Amino acid sequence: MSLPLKISIRFFNDHEVRAVWDDANSKWWFSVLDIVAVLNEEPDYTKVRNYWKYLKAKLKKENNQLVSNTTQLKLVAADGKKYNTDLLDSDGVTALAKNFPNNKSIKFLDWFLYSDTSIDGQSKKKAYTLFESNLIEDFEVGTSKGLQQIHAYLFGGLYDFAGQIREKSISKGGYQFVYAQHLKTTLQQIDQMPQKTLEEIIKKYTTMNKAHPFMEGNGRSTRIWLDLMLKKQLKKCVDWSKIKKENYMNAMIISTVDSSVLLQLITTALTTKINDREMYMKGIDYSYYYEENN
Repeated sequence: MSLPLKISIRFFNDHEVRAVWDDANSKWWFSVLDIVAVLNEEPDYTKVRNYWKYLKAKLKKENNQLVSNTTQLKLVAADGKKYNTDLLDSDGVTALAKNFPNNKSIKFLDWFLYSDTSIDGQSKKKAYTLFESNLIEDFEVGTSKGLQQIHAYLFGGLYDFAGQIREKSISKGGYQFVYAQHLKTTLQQIDQMPQKTLEEIIKKYTTMNKAHPFMEGNGRSTRIWLDLMLKKQLKKCVDWSKIKKENYMNAMIISTVDSSVLLQLITTALTTKINDREMYMKGIDYSYYYEENN
């Protein structure tokens, strides 16, 4: 079976569960090994693969149809290489969890079968379509207006202040963002900041983060804003999957006084795959994941 590489990443207990979209049948296929790793709480790829091999043989011996319902596709593993990976659709994943010989599957099924109709869930779907529609190419790059355009698209119809600069002062975790009465002037200053080198772009990005121009949705919007600057000026973007959530959040906190830690983190995750659909989709998955429980 030939599947187009439209890949999404879901996170269960901070572990990746990769999914691939099948245009022909209009459904998602999910990585069996990722699910087995989650249900066994096992980070070792070899142990996960061997366990699935054992379980697959057991189910086949029992004439369970689950095994025959799998399909295969090459997915990129942690070592950067592509391997044939067993995939199951939603019904198959549910059946696998129900046949799994431990009690962790109940919590997993609650998560897997949950339909995300939250603001973030709807906004994430809109973020996906930015790439598909090419609308992202129409946004101004590196300006506060461009950031407003991104925010308006991501949260239009979800927040009544979508795309609007806040008029109230806000703080988070004890950190006071730029006071509302100074925000207009601050954004004008940010617009004038250079964005030719990586160091300049990161400095501009962290300064915008300290400004925090919207009541909600700043992080998700500014990460796309950052990638657009990198794409235009350096022909690069960030492979966000290479940056752990904890490391990113800590670097952002430190960046309020020193952006060098974030600069180092971003430098190690840069890629030239600026027009790669999978890279963009993966970036959105991680971007929204960073915001969970924060």
